[in-house]
Amino acid sequence: MTTTEAELRRAVARLNARAWGIAGALFLGLGLFAATNILLMAGPAPGTEVGGTLSQLRYYLPGYSVTFFGSLVGFVYGFVIGYIGGRGVGTIYNRLVRGFPG
Repeated sequence: MTTTEAELRRAVARLNARAWGIAGALFLGLGLFAATNILLMAGPAPGTEVGGTLSQLRYYLPGYSVTFFGSLVGFVYGFVIGYIGGRGVGTIYNRLVRGFPG
């Protein structure tokens, strides 16, 4: 294998960590936003509060609640957490690929 082929394989095998971060951010942020608003539109089951299980996120995400404003707060938290997670996956993958022979 020539040097050019090895460089090409290594370049193709790399992920764009920033793109993975943005994808993770949008996925988690919009997912939490949508889940909260769907629960609000559906309303509570008889004899329960709105978003019983989802409302437990308030213990981990200060300011989050199952309200429209809470869905906006949840979007921000989801965006940040998703970006960190996606960026981490891309970075770790690229470091692992760098160690393999081309």
